[in-house]
Amino acid sequence: MSEVALVTGGGRGIGRSIALELAGAGMRVAVAGRTAEQVEATARETGGLALVGDVSRREDVERWVAIVESELGPIDLLVNNAGISGPQLPAWEHDPEDWWHVFEVNVLGAFLCIQAVLQGMIARRRGRIVNVSSGAAHLPATGAPLGSAYGPSKAALSRLSETLEAQTAVHGVHVFHISPGLVRSEMTSGVFPDDAPWTPPELAPRLVRVLASGRADALAGLYIHAEHDDVEDLIRRADEIRAQDLNAIRLRR
Repeated sequence: MSEVALVTGGGRGIGRSIALELAGAGMRVAVAGRTAEQVEATARETGGLALVGDVSRREDVERWVAIVESELGPIDLLVNNAGISGPQLPAWEHDPEDWWHVFEVNVLGAFLCIQAVLQGMIARRRGRIVNVSSGAAHLPATGAPLGSAYGPSKAALSRLSETLEAQTAVHGVHVFHISPGLVRSEMTSGVFPDDAPWTPPELAPRLVRVLASGRADALAGLYIHAEHDDVEDLIRRADEIRAQDLNAIRLRR
């Protein structure tokens, strides 16, 4: 798999694991994030590129894409993993600017990266985008342990993924949105109890590797959970899943 991948939020946690998994599959990987030491460390392990900046700043994103295309080649896979939860506060205690910043990173940041790579992907008539969403996009926000902005931002990211797939599939570009599950990380540790049903951290990277291969393109636009869905089973049942509108975030009556 000698293709090029750009992974945002790739300096630590799930993003780092995804970058390592893709490099292990033979992809040339660029890792983007705000903390130079972290992205540089991951880039050394993957033998790829370190890109430092803020995903919510258009100039940073456009610079990243220009560097990747110059040094590694056209981007075949974009993994929008960068995300924040914001303060764990009830809505009435949030500073509006802090609340909105969650959307700037989780939604606008993903959109800026998507827009920066899509023209090239559409011109080449190939490419894949994986948006790392969350179960918080569709689950009841009981207690909202990650604050009142995180779940709504992930719901927006999932709906954006579905909308984009409807627009890009005819151009040979496919868009996925996945939940990595409840993975222990800097974001979740201390928020969820030690005996929470933690998801094995290797599952999301393995799922992204399958999506990058193209074998699951029939599932593009659908919601896939790294732990609760067997992607190989979904691939085998793709026609049934489409016909019955399964693995979709819908209102049912």
